[in-house]
Amino acid sequence: MWYAKTYNPIQVGSIDGTDTEAHDAAIVRAINSTYKPPKDITTDPLKTLFVGRLDSDTTEEKLRIAFGEYGTISSVKVMYNFVTGTSLGYAFVTFERTRSAEDAYRRAHGVYIDGRRILVDYERSRVMQNWKPRRLGGGFSGRKESGQLRFGARDRPFRDPM
Repeated sequence: MWYAKTYNPIQVGSIDGTDTEAHDAAIVRAINSTYKPPKDITTDPLKTLFVGRLDSDTTEEKLRIAFGEYGTISSVKVMYNFVTGTSLGYAFVTFERTRSAEDAYRRAHGVYIDGRRILVDYERSRVMQNWKPRRLGGGFSGRKESGQLRFGARDRPFRDPM
């Protein structure tokens, strides 16, 4: 399993990981925010995968079937907006064995579920010190149009300067 031990918003906002100053307001917000993962989560973070870019119609049962080929699943949780009840487009899949989570991490990233190419990564909030979710200006995702790009995860790895 690969992941950085500590989350650094400035480095994540840098294409090559060498920046020393925040380049947008979201990174400043991430630096100034505090985040503590919920304490009521009882799953093992090393057996839990984040699954993103899901279609709004993707259900927990569809994910259970799709990820079941990698090993025995102990839980699947699609995240929904608590007001509207619509899917937020991501879920957490927890396996009974760490080896199964590693296998799914390697093989399931980029597969299509309900017509959407999914992103599979490790659950960062409990394995990376100082992790900040996207809503606080952190995370590893962003859109080029907004100018808030994030680098360093499997979807946008750091790269050499141009």
